[in-house]
Amino acid sequence: MRKMASLALLALALGGCATTSQSPYGNFVQSAALDQQKLAADAVQQLATLYVPARTRLELQQPTPDPFGQALVKTLRDKGYALLEFTPAGAPAQASASATSQPSPAATPAVPGGLSLRYVLDQAGDSNLYRLTIMVGSQSITRAYLAQNGVFAPAGSWVRKE
Repeated sequence: MRKMASLALLALALGGCATTSQSPYGNFVQSAALDQQKLAADAVQQLATLYVPARTRLELQQPTPDPFGQALVKTLRDKGYALLEFTPAGAPAQASASATSQPSPAATPAVPGGLSLRYVLDQAGDSNLYRLTIMVGSQSITRAYLAQNGVFAPAGSWVRKE
């Protein structure tokens, strides 16, 4: 138990480990061999305990081209969240249109009262310890994970910062 707690604290202390010049948010995990769908499902399950799915509107504040981001968007929608995807400032509506007949995020009117949603998925150096932080509005939840045989396993409990 003591080892697990110290691993969780180490993961939480890795604040500036992985950043880019464009955005401090996103997926900084280089390995595509890891199953990030499980992380997204775990994160949405925790979000559902804090924010009622059918009554919560979320607005992504970052692009989600990575495996975790795509899994998170799909899982949030499957769970029943109203989700406005990220559209870069100044991007024309036609640039976001997909081949399917769904309206682009830029063409969909923003719903007032949505909570901003951002995430950071990063790794502690070359170890198999990872950290997932989901920021909703001004609050965040964080959990440490260990990667074993291509699968993520929780390395501690969710920590909520208000």
